[in-house]
Amino acid sequence: MRAIAPLLLALLCVAGAPARTQQTASVQRPAAKATVQAYWADKWRGWHFYEDPKPDEDEAPGHGEKAALPTAPAAPARPPELIAFEALQKAVEQTRNIAIMRPTEANVRRYMELEMQVVGRASYFADVAQRVAWASPSLDPTLHGRPVNTTALDVFERQQQSDRAGTVAALSSDHVLFFFYRSDCPYCHAFAPILKAFEARYGIQVVAIGLDAGLLPAFPHARADNGIATALQVDQVPALFLAQPAKATITPIGYGVLSEAQLLERIAIVASPQTQAMLPGNTRQLPLP
Repeated sequence: MRAIAPLLLALLCVAGAPARTQQTASVQRPAAKATVQAYWADKWRGWHFYEDPKPDEDEAPGHGEKAALPTAPAAPARPPELIAFEALQKAVEQTRNIAIMRPTEANVRRYMELEMQVVGRASYFADVAQRVAWASPSLDPTLHGRPVNTTALDVFERQQQSDRAGTVAALSSDHVLFFFYRSDCPYCHAFAPILKAFEARYGIQVVAIGLDAGLLPAFPHARADNGIATALQVDQVPALFLAQPAKATITPIGYGVLSEAQLLERIAIVASPQTQAMLPGNTRQLPLP
């Protein structure tokens, strides 16, 4: 019996081997068949194709160190005064719109109360700004430009007139005034004596040019128009131009009757380099005779 037991065990092992082999083959065969089917099922990719290998577990997203994301710079903190101002501005706008659409006593009163707050703050700001200007001459608008005080205004105008008179006297050395007129123009007759007195006081020559055959008492030796009025497009009289014959340039001063103060002001301003830079097209070339 003891000799038979090992023999039976050997026979059982030999008999079980083909069964396991057959079972293994039956397991592997469907896998191979599935591979072939999967390959032919992908024939749309063609015979030549390439696929990237799958990433390793260490290189897959979510593993290892995470990429550092760029952080946006922190916005600067807004001053609390701006926040309060915007809140007040929004409240005023909303209460006004509500009061307009539904003008009940309560709505209108609420809006007027907020408006009074705004007016009070603006008035306080104006008081502070005024006191700052008084203590800072560079910020005081009454000290720059035309004064508002009557006494200071008189001084300012006298000084300005003296400066302009000096400018016109300097221009008289190489500039002349072209005065276009018509003998039947009443404004030309009124303007002619003013120009004659201006010529005598400041020394700048006035050349009167008549657009008709008549003369003016203040300018008995006026010249006849030789086409210069047409070239300058003079279609209204009296007309006054500042000319510099040496450079053959001419600039309009104005039309109509002008006072002595206006003549001084306009001639000084028109002849300044600032005006010539601002309005370069205002100065034209004198037409040839």
